[in-house]
Amino acid sequence: MSNLLPSKPRLFSRGEWPEAKRVADVLRAETVGGALLLLAAVAALVWANSPWRDGYTGLRDLKVGPASLGLEMSLAHWASDGLLAIFFFVVGLELKHEFVVGDLRDRAKAAVPIVAAVCGVAMPALIYVLVNSIGDGNLTGWAIPSATDIAFALAVLAVLGQYLPSALRSFLLTLAVVDDLIAITIIAIFFTSDLNLVYLGLGVLPMIVFWLLVRRGVRSPWLLIPIGIITWVLVYKSGVHATIAGVVLGLLVPVRPLAEGEPSLCTRFEHRVRPLSAGLCVPVFAFFAAGVTVVGGGLAAAFRDPITLGIVAGLVLGKVIGVLGATFFMSKFTRAELDDDLAWADVVGLSLLAGIGFTVSLLIGELAFGAGSDADEHVKIGVLTGSLLSALLAALVLRTRNKVYRRIQESETLDTDADGIPDVYQKAPGGA
Repeated sequence: MSNLLPSKPRLFSRGEWPEAKRVADVLRAETVGGALLLLAAVAALVWANSPWRDGYTGLRDLKVGPASLGLEMSLAHWASDGLLAIFFFVVGLELKHEFVVGDLRDRAKAAVPIVAAVCGVAMPALIYVLVNSIGDGNLTGWAIPSATDIAFALAVLAVLGQYLPSALRSFLLTLAVVDDLIAITIIAIFFTSDLNLVYLGLGVLPMIVFWLLVRRGVRSPWLLIPIGIITWVLVYKSGVHATIAGVVLGLLVPVRPLAEGEPSLCTRFEHRVRPLSAGLCVPVFAFFAAGVTVVGGGLAAAFRDPITLGIVAGLVLGKVIGVLGATFFMSKFTRAELDDDLAWADVVGLSLLAGIGFTVSLLIGELAFGAGSDADEHVKIGVLTGSLLSALLAALVLRTRNKVYRRIQESETLDTDADGIPDVYQKAPGGA
């Protein structure tokens, strides 16, 4: 009789096999992207603190582009406004997929990561505001510690958590996607200045053309890329941050296949653009954004600044309190419950991992305080420090949990169903 009663939805349930396989493919790409991102950041820090630091500054501030079109910008500016638009295009594709055919289409599955993401954004912002209010600091950067860097977080998880349940990876991916959506909204609303409605209205026209073409299955880069560039230029000239153009174009791409048995345009575009984003765009942005000079007393001055302290506290403490607290609340006061194969220690590690904020955090820092300002330099130190501490603490927890799951898997015989698909596919993507 009890079998007839509706069961409570599981937190971090394994999900459907196709979705787990897609998460595996994403993780394989993000591992490499995260490594390149880390390498670029380290290279920038080393160069910016070497005797040849003037060369780094000169390269970062070198202006290129057509001045007649108002597009003569520094290389760092091109990286944050131009290359990151490609990164956000991939984010738009990911958002569209998750909400249409991914886990977020299921309200029961979507509720927990969405609530956790919202709280994981709100709590770091509140902690930043509290620290800067007490320390008489600048509240403009309240949104800086709110973002989770999906490339870094997934790369760390893939390296450290080879035997962790795939459900944790799915949750982190979904959490980061919703986190990105909130960050995009924050950028569009709070960091748009001198809005030009004429350019914004003109920018809608190529978006419509792009939408009509992709609806008909057009995927020629010779046609779509120029339309994307025109959209980017018009959005940039409107005063809205240009990365928003990438997000909108990504959201316009159809997720469902036009013909049975064929991959959707969203899948095709993601497979083509993601390597460019992870392998070039984000590392180049990191290279120009992370090069902060800490020699000569810069580090000590930064840690006397409430801005730096608020960012570190927001990333390390705020993310854990927000994500873990929201998940615990959902499990206690709703019908959702933690999966039988997971422990709350796993959720603690995941919450710590969410404190790795890099790409979007650095971007919001530049928008809040201006690239190259003293406050922006302190933002970089705060983001790097908070992300490093979060990664180290997450590593301590996840390595311990990984050993536990490894012992469990080594002691069991893996069952396989009639289709050759494991009944329990906990092995990490890329770990086979």
